[in-house]
Amino acid sequence: MNTKIREYLDIIYEKHLLRNISHVPNHIAIIQDGNRRFAKEYGLEVSTGHRLGAQTTEKVLEWAQEIGVHHMTLYCFSTENFSRSKSELHELFELFTEKAVKAGSDERVHKNKIRIQMVGDRNLVPADLLEKIERVEELTKDYEHFTINLAIAYGGRNEILCATRSILRDIREKRINTEDINYDTIEKSLYHTVNIPKVDLIIRTGNEKRTSNFLPWLANGNESAVYFCAPYWPLFRKIDLLRGVRLYDQRYREGHFP
Repeated sequence: MNTKIREYLDIIYEKHLLRNISHVPNHIAIIQDGNRRFAKEYGLEVSTGHRLGAQTTEKVLEWAQEIGVHHMTLYCFSTENFSRSKSELHELFELFTEKAVKAGSDERVHKNKIRIQMVGDRNLVPADLLEKIERVEELTKDYEHFTINLAIAYGGRNEILCATRSILRDIREKRINTEDINYDTIEKSLYHTVNIPKVDLIIRTGNEKRTSNFLPWLANGNESAVYFCAPYWPLFRKIDLLRGVRLYDQRYREGHFP
């Protein structure tokens, strides 16, 4: 099919989807899967797959703001990903550092009041990258219009383990009593530095049908809508995002959300 015709048909379908969506999720979490498989299938370097995926991420963040989403959590790098080759890790951390530096001076970030924070085990992140991320966090800490949570060195089980250790340390140092422990205590002990609302919609690309230890606390059991889709992350389109939002809308209408 001619590329221009395809683009025209996509725009028509996007408008159709938008017309039929009444409820937009407040918080979408995305497992950005398929960069490496995309690169392999198209005969590209793995690093090129990751960079094309980063371009998709920028577009998706713009689309999300357009339709009224307020919080986005992006699964960028899991604790399990540290097992990858040294060369790939170097390329990924270099890409993350580059994007963190760019975000700090990006006019769109400041104009649209976008808050950026890392969600993950900071002890595992290279010092140079962590420095750049924390600088962006400081620059955007007062912004409230749109929040981007970057899940880097993230693992759901590891997050709960770290929270448990933190709570036990507070008990040992007599900052709290065991009777004081409640949901809020655990919430405040998780990776993030500011409160993140529960996840309304999880999207996973790359035709994988599992959530891979992603945000087990914030996903809130079975309440989050989960949308699995086939495209590799570099091929993810606005139509795919809207299809996920449509699933959330359907579940909302059916009474799955309070």
